[in-house]
Amino acid sequence: MALRRCGLNLDRARRELQPHGTLGFPCAGYAERCEDGPEEFIPWHWHEELEIVFAASGSLRVRVPGRTFLLEEGEGVALNADVLHSASGLRGEARSLVFSPLLISGGRDTVFARRYIEPLLACAAFDGCPLGALADGDVFPAREFVSAFDALAHDAPGYEFLVREKLSRIVLALYRRYERDIGDGCPAPDPDDLRIRKMLDYIHERFADDIRLSHIAEAGGVGERECLRAFRRTLRVSPVQYLLKHRAAQGASMLLRDSGRSVSEIAGACGFDSPSRFSQLFKRFFKCAPREYRKQKTDV
Repeated sequence: MALRRCGLNLDRARRELQPHGTLGFPCAGYAERCEDGPEEFIPWHWHEELEIVFAASGSLRVRVPGRTFLLEEGEGVALNADVLHSASGLRGEARSLVFSPLLISGGRDTVFARRYIEPLLACAAFDGCPLGALADGDVFPAREFVSAFDALAHDAPGYEFLVREKLSRIVLALYRRYERDIGDGCPAPDPDDLRIRKMLDYIHERFADDIRLSHIAEAGGVGERECLRAFRRTLRVSPVQYLLKHRAAQGASMLLRDSGRSVSEIAGACGFDSPSRFSQLFKRFFKCAPREYRKQKTDV
């Protein structure tokens, strides 16, 4: 099965719409080269599948609300379904497997689903877990991931059996890790998480507009102070800082995608009131001027 790049197709709630794998084999592999910078190569989003992100080389930052996982080469993190997450790189290669719980359970009415998978998915303590924390006895989840990823990437005969086996071992290790935290009922939704999803949606849709803190707060149905608190607690950054960073990242993408547009045009399209302001912030995030960035990337 061919690998994919980490491009996303998101709906208005930042929920990913892109199918991962096929109906018969709901698992997909992704590989992406990443560099240090403000632009997350996996922007904030969520999906119904489980995901494992792995640093094949270099190092990665994987974020969930309120937590950051710094992965060095050979390390990975397992992410629960329906959890907001993003990733940025410190120069290296990121690999990931995104898979439906049904790949492991075989169906919603099986013992695997009822006894293990559904309780794990509903566990409030499990948002993300380093693979290294799951190593126990003869179970080495990082090795299991590499074996599954390589089998899928090289389309080895019978790779579907191997991928399912290796991912099943990781999921069972996750269940054992969180067994004591699993309760009888589903946890209540985190209010901050729900608000952040609405406010991120507003920023991502309207980043080119004249956005104020009051507008972002209104999108989340909260006051300005509560908006600031939710962003700092969940994403570790203020709403305005996130907006400026997102604008700069969008500008970087436009510089490469729209080669015929001038820096001044792109500055306006990203919501900056002047090209000089755009250049100033761009240098802060990318350590070079917009024209230099375009030249460096297009000369590669």
